Amino acid sequence: MIFGRSKSSPSVPQRAREEELVPRGMRVAGAWSWRILAIAAVVALLVFLIMELRIIVVPLMIAILISALLVPFSQFLQRHRWPRWLAIITALVALVTVVGGLVVLIVLEVRAGLPQLQVQSLEAWEEFKDFLLASPLHLTEAQITEYAAEIWASVQRDSEVLVSGAMSIGSTAGHFVAGLFLVLFATVIMLVDGRTIWRWFVRIFPVAARPAIDGSGRAGWGTLTQFVKVQIFVAAIDAIGIGLGAFILQLPLVVPIAVAVFLGSFVPIVGAVLTGALAVFIALVFKDIVVALIMLGIVLLVQQVESHVLQPLIMGNAVKIHPLAVVLAVAGGSFLAGIPGALFAVPVVATLNVMVGYIARQRWKEPGGVALAEEWGREASASRRSPTRPEGARQ
Repeated sequence: MIFGRSKSSPSVPQRAREEELVPRGMRVAGAWSWRILAIAAVVALLVFLIMELRIIVVPLMIAILISALLVPFSQFLQRHRWPRWLAIITALVALVTVVGGLVVLIVLEVRAGLPQLQVQSLEAWEEFKDFLLASPLHLTEAQITEYAAEIWASVQRDSEVLVSGAMSIGSTAGHFVAGLFLVLFATVIMLVDGRTIWRWFVRIFPVAARPAIDGSGRAGWGTLTQFVKVQIFVAAIDAIGIGLGAFILQLPLVVPIAVAVFLGSFVPIVGAVLTGALAVFIALVFKDIVVALIMLGIVLLVQQVESHVLQPLIMGNAVKIHPLAVVLAVAGGSFLAGIPGALFAVPVVATLNVMVGYIARQRWKEPGGVALAEEWGREASASRRSPTRPEGARQ
């Protein structure tokens, strides 16, 4: 050391000469580049871990979505002087009753209508082959069979990504049972002790960062809760619209069609159309091409109402992300993780968008967030004054 400065450290004139040799734009680009690469590496590692632990992550994500729906209902009951344990049990029983009732209803309807659907499908295929044989195309039966096999193989290849994503989650009955148990257990724990779990997670971060993390988490949870509520409402509108159209056209299996549309609508943009195609197929098999076209018009009409009315006015306020981002999120999620990825893409993007925006705008320093900073400050002071506090709880 000479006069307090290391011999190895470059002098001020030397640093100035280096800055003259490297243009300022290149220095700025380099500074941005390594930071972007670091963020990309963290994101890639996180995606890799999620893919490897998907058997655990997917049930946990399902439990979070269910909790986002049940926690407000449980809190509503508690505000009306219900005991906490009774409110939680009531919320869980209501969920199991609704889901179980839908499953039983679908099974009974499908069992009753499946034999007739099989017979009608074969008759419709034979009529379609006769039409092609008599058409000006001059196709032979062997050519029709070959083309049908190629179309079916193409459909299987295109749906392989979605199906593989679903099968990787529950490829065996054991995986399915384990995932179901994990969903129920995680949901109960979040209802009973979710606030304590979140505060434990916030304590992992330094004291100065806790108000920002806590505030962003609360904002993200509010967005997720609103998303689940609004998505159920939008899915119900889609199911009622398409189901009512199938009922007016006197199609069979109206209830399974409506329930399929309701479940499919949880995948934004494309879910209602893909499940509505089931109604068009049933109309084509049991009725004729005119009824099928009418059913297709009803499906497209409901989809247009969802896209131009419900999504901008209702979903837009809950999600607060651009429709293009929704499409890209669904496409990317389905490519990475199949059906689960398409299902969770929008709530994950919407929640992260709100959390990042909260931190970037320093919302915890505003009047509404000062209470969080004071609360965590008092806890940190109490932790420093308490020598008997567990070491793991002090940050």
